[in-house]
Amino acid sequence: MDFDPSWLLIGLPVAFVLGWLASRFDIRQLKLENRQAPKAYFRGLNFLLNEQQDQAIDAFIEAVQNDPDTQELHFALGNLFRRRGEYQRAVRVHEHLLGRGDLSRSDRERAQHALAQDFLRAGLLDRAEAALQKLEGTRYENEARLSLLAIYERSREWTQAAAVAQKLDESDQASYSTRRAHHLCEQATERSAAGDMSGAAKLLAQAAELAPQAPRPAIDTATLQLRNGEAAAAFDTLVALSDTAPLALPLYAAALQQAAVAAHREGEALALLQRRYVESPSIDVLEAVIALGGTPTATEQDQAPTPRDGYIAHLAQQPSLVAASRWLAGERFEHEQFHPQVQRALDQATRPLMRYRCAACGFEAHQYFWHCPGCQAWDSYPPRRVEEL
Repeated sequence: MDFDPSWLLIGLPVAFVLGWLASRFDIRQLKLENRQAPKAYFRGLNFLLNEQQDQAIDAFIEAVQNDPDTQELHFALGNLFRRRGEYQRAVRVHEHLLGRGDLSRSDRERAQHALAQDFLRAGLLDRAEAALQKLEGTRYENEARLSLLAIYERSREWTQAAAVAQKLDESDQASYSTRRAHHLCEQATERSAAGDMSGAAKLLAQAAELAPQAPRPAIDTATLQLRNGEAAAAFDTLVALSDTAPLALPLYAAALQQAAVAAHREGEALALLQRRYVESPSIDVLEAVIALGGTPTATEQDQAPTPRDGYIAHLAQQPSLVAASRWLAGERFEHEQFHPQVQRALDQATRPLMRYRCAACGFEAHQYFWHCPGCQAWDSYPPRRVEEL
C-alpha cells in the first residue's frame, strides 16, 4: 500500500493544535496551584496572627499539599505542632524534611535542630541526645551543647556533663569553671560513697583549682577530711574558706565547730565564729558558737551569761521565731506540764522557717542544694534560712 503524503499535511496541524491545548491546560493548572498555595499560606498566617492555631494548621497543611517542596511551610507547620504539644506530628514533619535528598545543608541543619527540640519538649531525652550530637560542627553547635549539658545534669551523668562543659568553656563565649567544679564535686561524692576516698580527694583538688573562690570544693573537702579522721586538716580548710567565702559561713559553721572539737581547737573556732557573727548575724553561726559554749559577743562574756542567752542577744538584733523557740526550750514555765505541747507547736511553726529557698524558682527544702531540684539552676540557693532572707 502506497503512503499518501496528504495525510502528513493533515496530521501536522492536528498535532500542533493538540500540543498547544495540552500546554495551555498545564499552564492554567500551574497558575491555579500557584494561586492556591499563596492564598492558603496567607490564610494560615492570618489565623496564626489571630492566635487561631487549629485553623492555621489546616491552612498550612493545604499549602504543603499544593506545594510539597516548600521547606518554609514544613518548618512553620512543625513549629506549630510543637507549640501545641503535638510532638509526634512535629517529629514526622521534621523527619520528612531530613529524608529529602534535595535539602540544602543549611536547611538540613535547621531541620536536625528542630527535630532535637521536638524530642526535648516531648521528654524523649535519649533520642534528643542522639539528635543533638549530630549538630556538632554546625551553626547550632553551642546551643546543642547547652541542651546536652542540661540533659546530662538532669540525669546525673556527671562525666558526660563535665566533658560538654569543658567544650563550652573552651569556646570562650562564657566561663563554665564554677559549673565544672560542681561536676567534679558530684563525681567526688559518688567516689566517696563507693569508698574511693583518694579518688574523691583528687577530684575535689581539681575542683578547688578550677574555682578557687567557690565554697563547695572546700566544704566537701573538709567533710571528706572529717570522715577520714583528719580533723585538724578539716579545721584548717574551713578557716581558710572563711577568708575567701565569709558569706557562706552559715553552711559550714556546724562543720567548723565539729572539726574544732575533734582537733581540740575550740578557742580558735570560737573567736572566729564570734567575729564573723558580729559582721553578719546568722542563726547557724549562733548555734555553732553556743555549741562551743560561748556567746555571740565578747561583751556578754564579761557579764558571764549562759550560752543560751545568746538567743536573747540574737533577738535583740533581729526578730527570730527560731531563736525564740530555742530559748524557750530551755526555760521553765509556771505551768510546766504544758511546756511540751507549747514547744511542739513552736517547733512545728519554725520548721518552714528553717528551710532554704531557691532564688530562681522559689523551691524550698530543708536540705541545702547546690543544684536546684526544681529549676536545675546552680548556686541559686542563698546560704541563709528562709527566716533570714
